[in-house]
Amino acid sequence: QVQLVESGGGLVQAGGSLRLSCAASGSIFSIDAMGWYRQAPGKRRELVAAITSGGNTNYADSVKGRFTISRDNGKNTVYLQMNSLKAEDTAVYYCKAERAWGPFGVSYDYWGQGTQVTVSS
Repeated sequence: QVQLVESGGGLVQAGGSLRLSCAASGSIFSIDAMGWYRQAPGKRRELVAAITSGGNTNYADSVKGRFTISRDNGKNTVYLQMNSLKAEDTAVYYCKAERAWGPFGVSYDYWGQGTQVTVSS
């Protein structure tokens, strides 16, 4: 059983900052990539940022220069530092573990339960 537990969401004023954390636990040997997605009401879920085990990162254009993704491979934890937040960043943020390898040479993708981020203008 693998679980992703997110934390750090909340309510913040425009221009403020939040830091999201996502810790993966269970029978995991390694995770190829970890990422953050978000879904606003009435919109599709979209990629915010992703990072490989080697540290390569990918960001949505809308968050470049404001958000920073990082990870601790030893702890199977990924972070998202969000600065200069805007009202349009309001969404439920989901953590995803891509190709999480278990003890039998099989990998799966896993999602967290989501954490609400609300930015007031």
